[in-house]
Amino acid sequence: MNLIDGKMVRNAKLEELKEKLSKLENKPNLVVIQVGNDEASNVYIKQKEKLASELQYNFIHKHFKEDTSEEELVKEISNCNNDSLINGIIVQLPIPKHLNSNNIINAINPLKDVDGLTSINAGKLVQNTPGLIPCTAKGIIDLLDYYEIPLEGANVVVIGRSLLVGKPVANLLTNRNASVTLLHSKSKNISYYTQNADIIVVAVGVPHFLTKDMIKDGSVIIDVGINRVNGKLLGDVDFDNLKDICSYITPVPGGVGPMTVYELMNNVYLARKLQKK
Repeated sequence: MNLIDGKMVRNAKLEELKEKLSKLENKPNLVVIQVGNDEASNVYIKQKEKLASELQYNFIHKHFKEDTSEEELVKEISNCNNDSLINGIIVQLPIPKHLNSNNIINAINPLKDVDGLTSINAGKLVQNTPGLIPCTAKGIIDLLDYYEIPLEGANVVVIGRSLLVGKPVANLLTNRNASVTLLHSKSKNISYYTQNADIIVVAVGVPHFLTKDMIKDGSVIIDVGINRVNGKLLGDVDFDNLKDICSYITPVPGGVGPMTVYELMNNVYLARKLQKK
């Protein structure tokens, strides 16, 4: 078993990004829009701010009250779209139920959509044309590439069809000529697919969902799950029982997680380049 070390890969990638940033006259500007006071969101925003500060990005946190109207948010996004100094805009999810997240995300200029969630960027990904790609999905591909795990012709199973992870990672893998099966909560006989897979990506939010009897020897396991159970972080994979039969596996924490915030900062850099064009 080889451990896929997300922290090590992130640090190597950060050095490359710092090198590119050192050639810029002005550092990029990133705006994070938060509505309400979701506890997990507070943690994620702090992580983003910390890395942005390390890279000397200008980090702007716009915090709105829980009862903010959709109109007010769209107006704020429009102001950020029109500000030529702002390179990246994120709406921190989840947002309160009275707001239509689809309308709000799609109010962001696709060239500033550093989460890669607008319909236009999602369409570009499907068509395999250059655009901004969801951060966790891109982080997974970068991990696989760093460890030189062959994707072309690989039999890949992705479990979970979220817009943040499952669907974009399935599209990215398809664009790299892998044969991809996308499974979800309504799929039947999941083991039938996973037992024949060379690579399995699990993003379902169920602790220890993927068990030893569901995989073949030598497969590559990418665990995207982050589940808190009795104060402990667990993935979607039964790590202790799988680690000795797979060829590569990501731990939780320390696997996919560290890549996500790096990919966001890299997207801000890429967005700035796209805007200059």
